[in-house]
Amino acid sequence: MGLTMDADALNAFLAREFQQIAGEFIVDTADDEVLVARLKVNQSHLRPGGTVSGPSMFALADLAIYTAILSRIGPVALAVTTNASIDFMRKPEAGCDLLAQCRILKLGRVLAVGEALIFSDGQDQPVARCSMTYSIPQNRPNSGG
Repeated sequence: MGLTMDADALNAFLAREFQQIAGEFIVDTADDEVLVARLKVNQSHLRPGGTVSGPSMFALADLAIYTAILSRIGPVALAVTTNASIDFMRKPEAGCDLLAQCRILKLGRVLAVGEALIFSDGQDQPVARCSMTYSIPQNRPNSGG
């Protein structure tokens, strides 16, 4: 299945439907294989010890996989996370944005499964790995506008 939304369309959707995260998360790129989303790390994402918090990394993974699914099915705001697993592997660098490289592993009629590797910008080794399952609404009543 090809893309129905590119990075620009996904960012416009996020700005419209999720104003509470405006400016924090950006979809850098989206193609048929990989979506890359960015968390613009600031002081509010840090925890004691000078590292990015786990909840901030989880939010990035959730947004990356969500937008990767939407890139294929269109602007369905009511697609929701039904399962999540995250492995924290390394301490992210506090002064760097985080990037999530996401792949969709399965896209069915009612369920989608994706995986995201999270990196500190400019680093080769991932700091976290996350897999998530999403429920896709049957009727898709909210197409985002």
